[in-house]
Amino acid sequence: MKTLNGQTANSNSTVYDCELYELPVIKNRAGNITPVEGLRNLPFKIKRVFYLYDIPGGADRGAHAHKKCHQFLIAASGSFDIVLNDGIMKKTVTLNRPYHGLHIPPQIWAAEQNFSSGSICLVLTSHIYDENDYIRDYEFFLTSIRQHDAQFLKK
Repeated sequence: MKTLNGQTANSNSTVYDCELYELPVIKNRAGNITPVEGLRNLPFKIKRVFYLYDIPGGADRGAHAHKKCHQFLIAASGSFDIVLNDGIMKKTVTLNRPYHGLHIPPQIWAAEQNFSSGSICLVLTSHIYDENDYIRDYEFFLTSIRQHDAQFLKK
């Protein structure tokens, strides 16, 4: 697990580049705080913030990839799993602490699963919403990864 100490995540798109970060915590007997300004060392500049809530327990969300957009997911409340897939390898990460966050670079298929009741998934992104940046068809995702790999090998 990385801490937010100035390190940047690798830009390659494999499941091994999806990094789990430990966020700063200000401890207080009245309740702990994870400051947003503590997220300034993310491997991207935050352009959009949104959150998922009222998700039925056990439900699934996501199941898409982005062409250019980086995402950083935090379980602000409750827990859920993120199944990461780079077209070859799969990896599952469980988020269940509000001071842990997962960086997902572009070209990674991600599906959020097994939400506990009352979960809140906070998402920070590198780009504003653009439907054209989404890859929602898994077979198309696999084809685009193969094409990218073939172009890379020609260089």
